[in-house]
Amino acid sequence: MAVEPEPGTAALLERLSLQEGAQPLRDQPRWRKPERIGVQVPGWITAHVPDAMQRFRRAAGDVEIIEVTGPSDPRVAQLDAIVGFCSPAMLKAAGSLRWLHHFPVGVEGCTLASDISQYEFILTNSQRTSGPTIAEHVIALMMALTRGLQHHFRNQFDGNWDRSIPEDAMMFDVEGKTMLVAGLGGIGSEVAQRAAGLGMRVIATRRSGGERPSFVEYVGRSDELLALAARADVVVNALPLTRETRHLFDRKFFEAVKPGAYFISVGRGESTVTPELVAALKDGRLRGAGLDVIDPEPLPRDHELWRLPNVIITPHISSQTVEARKRMAIVAIENVRRYVAGEKLLNVVDLKAGY
Repeated sequence: MAVEPEPGTAALLERLSLQEGAQPLRDQPRWRKPERIGVQVPGWITAHVPDAMQRFRRAAGDVEIIEVTGPSDPRVAQLDAIVGFCSPAMLKAAGSLRWLHHFPVGVEGCTLASDISQYEFILTNSQRTSGPTIAEHVIALMMALTRGLQHHFRNQFDGNWDRSIPEDAMMFDVEGKTMLVAGLGGIGSEVAQRAAGLGMRVIATRRSGGERPSFVEYVGRSDELLALAARADVVVNALPLTRETRHLFDRKFFEAVKPGAYFISVGRGESTVTPELVAALKDGRLRGAGLDVIDPEPLPRDHELWRLPNVIITPHISSQTVEARKRMAIVAIENVRRYVAGEKLLNVVDLKAGY
């Protein structure tokens, strides 16, 4: 008897516009119903979904679910289906791998491996599950910067009631301003929708260009980034890390950006050349930056970014809400159900494109 999806799953998939694979697994020559599936549930999932393993077992029906600890677990070598984390070590350990579901959204640690082309497997991930959460973080960073809250926060610690507003904490309305979203994917679309709701004009780039949602005025291709940056009061980096996006935000970009713009980064740290970002912040080309991702991570204690008055830093935590973790679990559980049944999987990653 087929196992039914968990209650609420269909509504979540529709809300997040999750994409299915091109064809059912049962129609693909390499698929076969597994005897067992290895699951490695991280503590940051079980903290909010304590019954995760029981739910994985319900979704798998008559297929055995075994709890594995990672690539060093000797049982991994016997598994062709794994839920956990994609890494070069895991790919090497799981010699007969056919499918791996990666709990996080970013897959660059796997897809940028030099020998990735030698593996033939399906990779799925949690893309779009953290989109609403990270989008709220972007808006929080933008509002904090445009209200100069970093300045007033320092005064609060000093017990200093100072109503003067220095140049680096000048306040601005966001209504009527232009936001450029670099990477109109799951996260970028959620950011764009919220910015439009605040009365901002939203322009964006997407690798393929294409049709625009109603809340975006213009969607350009990746090679239009510099031209669009010259029009933006706020630039949001929501790009995955690929060979094409590594070091994309460099001196050439910061020279092209509209003078006095804000830069907010929630994509991946290595997409930005940190010394050139620092230079743009110090010479005034950028009015400020909100950074949840930085290269390197963790940022060394003595790095000058910590001390710049026009920067707000959060330590790569923009996706870590209770709701986002629950959505990640639901998608992973649903993909186990679909894999066992030979149905279309959710969030299939293009290994060549890297997302």
